[in-house]
Amino acid sequence: MFDAHRRLFNPRPRIEVMAVPPDQTCIVVDDVLIDPAAVVDWATEREWLPAQANAYPGQLVAAPAELEQCLNGFFSQHVRRVLGGRRTVSMYARFSMVTRPVSQLRPCQWLCHRDRVVLEPRTGLCAASVLYLFDDPSLGGTGFYRPKLAAEPLAALLDDAQRLSNLEFEQRYGVRPGYMIRSNDYFELVAHVPAAWNRMIFYDGGQFHSGHIERLQPLSTDVREGRLTLNGFFACSRASA
Repeated sequence: MFDAHRRLFNPRPRIEVMAVPPDQTCIVVDDVLIDPAAVVDWATEREWLPAQANAYPGQLVAAPAELEQCLNGFFSQHVRRVLGGRRTVSMYARFSMVTRPVSQLRPCQWLCHRDRVVLEPRTGLCAASVLYLFDDPSLGGTGFYRPKLAAEPLAALLDDAQRLSNLEFEQRYGVRPGYMIRSNDYFELVAHVPAAWNRMIFYDGGQFHSGHIERLQPLSTDVREGRLTLNGFFACSRASA
């Protein structure tokens, strides 16, 4: 279904620019795909595998090159300049589905995070996108956070979240297991974008963010019932660089 000659993205999308304190931006695009159901159909036919090389709490499938090309074109036309990017150096996309129950989360998954791209922050922009491909808003949108800690204790917190056991981390920091949906002693929730069918958001992946998953019931591993998203990552030079 994906080819360079078939238009996948809506040429007249509904775009809203949302402020994320203190000085960031989130671009919210509704009705972004022309036929989102067909994209879900494609995802149901793929072999999903647990995330291995990163802390994503679920299963992943690589997006086809043709879809990446279309997404990159949409990003370049509608989004990149608004986020402060000048040129896209590289990008990739994947389908994702959060499936891990709270009891199986590691401490680093109890906290918000920044996307890992090797770029100099002053000259490089790591932009990210999330396309929500599910109908049930209770499966969660995306929250954005501001750290309350100075750089050194923040780095120690994030390092401990990677190396300490669940019990050790909870006892040291007082953070309970669970997906992050509110402020705590270390981060302030500054913005929240609810999920909506065929809604896509774009933001600077260097700011702290997290899936805003409030649902208490187990998350489904069925592509048509679960928290299916298409995630994009864009390494860009900054417009001011």
